[in-house]
Amino acid sequence: MAVADVKFKLNTGAEIPAVGLGTWQSAPGEVEKAVSHAIAVGYRHIDTAFCYQNEHEVGQGIKEALASGKVKREDLFVTTKLWCSYHTRVEEALDASLKNLGLDYIDLYLMHWPVAFNPNGNHPLFPKLPDGSRDIDHSHSHVTTWKNMEKLLGTGKVKAIGVSNYSKLYLEQLLPHATVVPAVNQIENHPALPQQEIVDFCKEKGIHITAYSPLGSTGSPLFTAEPIVEVAKKRGVGSATVLLSWHIARGSSVLPKSVTPSRIEENRNLIKLDESDMATIAKYTDDLAAKKAFQRFVYPPFGINFGFPDKS
Repeated sequence: MAVADVKFKLNTGAEIPAVGLGTWQSAPGEVEKAVSHAIAVGYRHIDTAFCYQNEHEVGQGIKEALASGKVKREDLFVTTKLWCSYHTRVEEALDASLKNLGLDYIDLYLMHWPVAFNPNGNHPLFPKLPDGSRDIDHSHSHVTTWKNMEKLLGTGKVKAIGVSNYSKLYLEQLLPHATVVPAVNQIENHPALPQQEIVDFCKEKGIHITAYSPLGSTGSPLFTAEPIVEVAKKRGVGSATVLLSWHIARGSSVLPKSVTPSRIEENRNLIKLDESDMATIAKYTDDLAAKKAFQRFVYPPFGINFGFPDKS
C-alpha cells in the first residue's frame, strides 16, 4: 500500500485517511477545483471549517467528484469545524455547515478552538471589543460546548466529534467531564513544533492527532533546515515530502494545503521514513528544544493563554 493511502483507526472504530487536503487560506474561486482534483487523484480526506468561509466551494468540489461516479460519499472522510462564535449554538452551526457543504452528514466535527466568542457581538465570526481585542464570552466553558457536541452523535448528522488546538491543559480540563472521548485533536504540528507532550498525552488517551500547517508557513525555515535536507537528499525527494512523511511515521494524519494541481498530486507522493531518518529529524527537534527555539506559526490574537508548552 502506498504511504499516502494508509488509514488510521479512530477510537470510534472508523478509519481516517492519513493524508487529507487542507483548505485553510485557499483563495476564493480556487477551492472547488482543488477539492475536485484532489479526489480525482486519490485523496479521500477533505478538511474545511465554517470559519474558512469556503465550505460551499468544498461542497461543490465534492459534488463534482461524486457526479463522476468514480467515488461514493461513503468513500470520503469530510471534516469541518464549529467556530468560536457558535459555542452556544452547536447544532445550528452544524446545520449551517451541512447546508454549505450540501451533505447529509459530517465524518468528523471538531471544536475549532476551546474558546467562545460573544454570539451577539459586532461581527458574526470575529467580534471585537471597543479596544480592538476579541469579544470573548468568558462565562461559557469549552466543557459545556463539548457536552453539546456529544448530543450531535445521536442525530446522525456527524459520525465522530473531536477538538482542535487543544493543549494538554485543556484536555485535562475536558476529559473528566466527557462522556465521549474526542476522536481527534487537530493541532499545528511539524518538526519545528513537535508538541511531543500533547502528542504523547493524546496517544495515551486514544485521541488521534491530525497535523495542520505541516510545512510551517510560506518561506518556512523547515525547507532548508540541514537535517531535513539531509534526509531529502538521501531519499532523493524534496523537503516537503520528508516533512509530510514524518507525520505518517509518527502515526498522525496530515493536511497539506494547495490549490495547484501538480502540488496536490506531489503531496501524495510520500515515502516510508526509517529509524535513521526519524533519528536525524529528532536531533533537529532536540536542538530546537535545547535552544528554546520551537516556532509556532498559528497563534491567533485571542488574548488568552491556551496552555501551549512551547508557543515560542
